[in-house]
Amino acid sequence: MTVPVNKAIKVFALSAFGLGLFISYGQPCTVIVASGKATPDGKPLMWKNRDTSALENKMVYVRGLRYGFIGLVDATDSAGRSVWAGVNDRGFAILNTLSSDLGEGEKAAAENGTLMTRALGECPNIAAFESLLTQTNGQRQTASNFCVIDAEGNACVFETARSGFAKFDTQDPRVAPFGYIVRTNYAYSAAGKAGGGGYIRFERASKLAQTAVAERNLTPKFVLQSAARDLVNEKLLSDPLGAPLPRDPATPLHILANDTVNRSATASAVLFHGAASPEKSALTTMWVLLGQPVTTAAVPLWAAAEKVPAALSGPKTAPVNDFARALASYLYPDRRAGLTPYMNVTRLRTYGGEGVLPKLFRIEDAILENTRLALKEWENSLPGASKVFEFEDGLATGLLNSLREAFPDILR
Repeated sequence: MTVPVNKAIKVFALSAFGLGLFISYGQPCTVIVASGKATPDGKPLMWKNRDTSALENKMVYVRGLRYGFIGLVDATDSAGRSVWAGVNDRGFAILNTLSSDLGEGEKAAAENGTLMTRALGECPNIAAFESLLTQTNGQRQTASNFCVIDAEGNACVFETARSGFAKFDTQDPRVAPFGYIVRTNYAYSAAGKAGGGGYIRFERASKLAQTAVAERNLTPKFVLQSAARDLVNEKLLSDPLGAPLPRDPATPLHILANDTVNRSATASAVLFHGAASPEKSALTTMWVLLGQPVTTAAVPLWAAAEKVPAALSGPKTAPVNDFARALASYLYPDRRAGLTPYMNVTRLRTYGGEGVLPKLFRIEDAILENTRLALKEWENSLPGASKVFEFEDGLATGLLNSLREAFPDILR
């Protein structure tokens, strides 16, 4: 879906950041932000699992005040007023995690998403975003870890309250000796040192990142297929994908998918793979898992396409997200109060004889390979917007068809 020129931003400007009253504030999330020092190809990388009560998500294209951008939004926000992750046509990408320990006031986090919408429409790089934060100090309602990368190779985290912010740069060895930063839902700069949340997820994501960087394997494929879909509870040292399954099908294996990286409340995941240089900013890729990661496969998008595929958008909900939510209902069958976060791991591991994940990985591996070949060609000569859209639209439509073929009974 494409939003008319400046529509969302003009409405936003009428009341500074006032639209936050009508928009989801966001919920716990897990992120990794990495500079080229931490990745094998030398390009910055940034990932987020979005956890929220607004489980219906879709993609939009917005023409901002200065730049066009693609963004992940709640399905009810077709105008893209409150973006929860996105990238613009200058290669500037942003996402966030809620950090309630930075809150100042009753509606402390009300403008987390609207600030990101404004940044995508106005900021060409991280320096401009930092200037925006300085300009809005004391005027915004934010309690957030804003994570950003740009086409100049920068990758930073800004822990942002109403009246100020603290910058953490992945190129600063004092805060990121190995070139990456992990955040969940608390801030290092917060006055209280035990507030916020997401401590178990932080431990797990940190372990995943540390291992990947040490093995020179912090790649899009690793993040999408290992980190985003991780089901280990680090505090319990559980491994539901490796644990023996009960012999009696009447007593399937379940896990409480709450303190895991892939949670029952994970609505979507995004991965930004940065450009090699400012001259190639249009190649900044936004990989999208439009649904709980264990229920769908990733597809790439580019702001250079100037619109998003119908399979990922739509006037109401996105078809790919509709499928993912149906598969989630199959994996979380108990709708009784208090039991909805329990995943049926037996179903996850045995569906169709081989399990859900092998089917998803086959679909996703083909998309990853097709994208690798396209990007290799585009490094030499980037096609126009129509050709970029034709490519991503073909992948998104193919994804939807492949999901329906691989899981024929899920939408019945």
